[in-house]
Amino acid sequence: MSNPANNALPNKLTGPRDVGDAPLCPWDRLHIRIITVGMLNFLVYTLLYAALGGDAHNGARKIVQQADGTTRSAYFVRGHYIRSLLGREREVSRTLWIYSYIHSISVLLTSGAMIISVLVLARPHIIATMRDGAVGGRTFVNVFGSIVVLITSFAVILFVWNFIQQLGSG
Repeated sequence: MSNPANNALPNKLTGPRDVGDAPLCPWDRLHIRIITVGMLNFLVYTLLYAALGGDAHNGARKIVQQADGTTRSAYFVRGHYIRSLLGREREVSRTLWIYSYIHSISVLLTSGAMIISVLVLARPHIIATMRDGAVGGRTFVNVFGSIVVLITSFAVILFVWNFIQQLGSG
């Protein structure tokens, strides 16, 4: 038997009685998906990092001289504190090295997107709770979001620049 108080219509002052009563808009669903994809991407990156003993961004592409005097490109991943305090290099295939580097870049992008998505989802609460402070909620959200975009963009540009340099070296 249901309680009549639970079936009451929402009060205009207090809003819906239960969070389940508040419908999610399509944009909220999009932000939740972005957060989920970002978390899964980070999980896969972490597992791959542990399995390989590092990633390509911490590793390098080197020109190695073989016994017969010819040279070839060798691709190394390196992980800090995984196998030793200084980390160790491990040679991997070119394909795996490129995948690892691109995945490192994608983690930066999805991390930034997750932070922005959380900020957008929390925006109404932030604005409501920072109403009377020295900095308003809207200003905080806009400034914090801008900082996240700038830092993420800078980091991605830096990683892509290093990736292109590594591919072109030698």
